[in-house]
Amino acid sequence: MVSGFAGLPGGVALSHLSVYDWPAADGVCGGTPHMHLTCSEAYVVTGGRGAVQTLTASGYEVTPLAPGTVAWFTPGTIHRLVDEDDLRITVLMQNSGLPEAGDAVLTLPPEYLTDPETYSAATRIPPDAPQEEQERVARARRDLAVAGYRALRDADGPEPLAAFHRAAAALVRPRLAEWRERWQRGARAAAASTGDQLDRLERGDLSHLSDAVVRAEQPAAYGKFGMCGRLDVYKGTV
Repeated sequence: MVSGFAGLPGGVALSHLSVYDWPAADGVCGGTPHMHLTCSEAYVVTGGRGAVQTLTASGYEVTPLAPGTVAWFTPGTIHRLVDEDDLRITVLMQNSGLPEAGDAVLTLPPEYLTDPETYSAATRIPPDAPQEEQERVARARRDLAVAGYRALRDADGPEPLAAFHRAAAALVRPRLAEWRERWQRGARAAAASTGDQLDRLERGDLSHLSDAVVRAEQPAAYGKFGMCGRLDVYKGTV
């Protein structure tokens, strides 16, 4: 019998995002371009204005973001958030726990994607460092990723993007067993719990309705330096 899933509904992760207003070398203010390998992502725009630039095998697009907009994209979408006027977003991530476990790969230039150690040295923000140092590292890795992203966006032909896909997959391969375990505890368990409830209802077993609970929480951390901006994050993940 599958026990009730204890995380956020559907095995998703939720955070509140204030997009960076730091200008990059191309004059655009915003976040760090990156790609998820197994997780779809959704934006619910709650304030300000901006856009998300996306790059896939189908090409380059710009999607405007304004209050009330809901935008989402699937794994393999390179995305760069652009802040035009205090852009604030509630972010929903598929497969709660996987993004925190390294599902995202930044679009660094190829020389930084050769192995996990080289990549980590260029992207890791020291958690115990002073705020000023964390911001310096966050801005430096953002600028590095923008350089790699612009090269991919402006490339002739599909091979540079395909090469980035291969490099990203090679970087995360050592973590796939850990990801599978997180997925089994999270999104898979959430779906299995629904299946179990359907089976019970077919049998006339209503016992899970008597086990109903209500949960609420405040963010577990405020203003963390994320890839796209400052994050308020919740603990209700698996």
